[in-house]
Amino acid sequence: MSILELKHPEPRVLVPGVLGALLCGAGIAVQARINGQLGAELGDGYVASVISFGTGMILMLLILAISKPGRRGIRIIHDDLRAGRMPWWMVMGGASGALFVLSQGLSAGLLGIAVFTVAVVFGQTLSGLAVDRRGIGSTPPRAITTARIAGSAMMLVAVVLVVSTQFLGTVPLWLVVLPFLAGLAIPWQQAANGEVRVISGSPVTATVLNFVVGLTLLVGVTAVHSMYAGLPALYPTNPVLYLGGVIGAGFIGLGAILAPRIGVLLLALGTISGQLIVALLLDIVTPAAGHPLAWTTVVGTAITLVALAVAMVPSHVLRGPKGTRKP
Repeated sequence: MSILELKHPEPRVLVPGVLGALLCGAGIAVQARINGQLGAELGDGYVASVISFGTGMILMLLILAISKPGRRGIRIIHDDLRAGRMPWWMVMGGASGALFVLSQGLSAGLLGIAVFTVAVVFGQTLSGLAVDRRGIGSTPPRAITTARIAGSAMMLVAVVLVVSTQFLGTVPLWLVVLPFLAGLAIPWQQAANGEVRVISGSPVTATVLNFVVGLTLLVGVTAVHSMYAGLPALYPTNPVLYLGGVIGAGFIGLGAILAPRIGVLLLALGTISGQLIVALLLDIVTPAAGHPLAWTTVVGTAITLVALAVAMVPSHVLRGPKGTRKP
C-alpha cells in the first residue's frame, strides 16, 4: 500500500486526538512563558533550562517508583537496545526537548511569547510534513492529502501574519533561529517518544527516558557555560516559575500517546493551534514588556483553527465516488 493510500484516522480517534494535541500546545505555551520568565529573572537561560528539566525529572522518577508498567518498560527498552532490536537514536527524543527548553530560557523572554511561539510553529509545521511523510517505527507514514497540504499551507500563512508586525529589525536573528530549530525537532521527538511508548507499553517509560537524555545534555552544556559565566547568585522565590518541567512532563507523555494514533502532522498542527491560542491569551492577560498585541496576532491565531479543521478532512471527502475530485 502506498503512502498516499494509507487510511485517515477514524473520527472516534481523530477528534479526541486533536483535542489532546490542542492541550499539548496549551502546555507548551504556558511552559514557554514560565521558562522565559525564569531565564529572565535568573539572567541565565542555561540554568533555567536545567531547573525546568530537573523538576520534570523529579516528578517522573516519583511516578516511575509507583508505576509497575513504567519500570517494566525501562527493562524492555534496555534489553532491546542491548540486543540491537532498537536503534539507539530512538531513545534520544529528549535531545530535542533539551533544545526546545534551552531556547525557551534563552530567547522567549526577549522575543515575547508570540514571536517565540510562531518561530517554533514555522519549524514544527515544515518538520511535521516531512516526518509524517516518512514515518518512524510504529508511527506509520500518513496520507499526504490535498487537505493536509492545504491545512499546512494555511498554518504557515497564519504564522507569517502573526509575526508580520513584530519583526522591525530590533530582534537579533539568532534569537529567532534558535526556536525555529527547536520547532524542527519537535515532530521527530514526538514520533521517537511514541515509538518508545509503543515498544515499552508505557508512556511513563517514554517520558522518563526523554527527561534522562534531555537533562544529561543540558547539565553538560550548562556546566561548560558556567565555567565562563558563573552561576546565578539569586534565585526567584515565586514557586510558579519552577513548574515548567512539571507541565513539560504532561505534554511529553500525552504526545507520546497521540503520535502513533493521529500522525505527527495532525499532532503538530493541533499543538500549534493550542500554542497560539494560549500565547494570545497570555499576551492579553499578562503582556510581555515592549510587545503590544497586534490585530494580526488575533487574526492569524483564528486562521490556525481553520487550518487545523481543513487538515482533518479525510481524503475521500474531497473525491467523488470513483476517486475523482468533487466539482
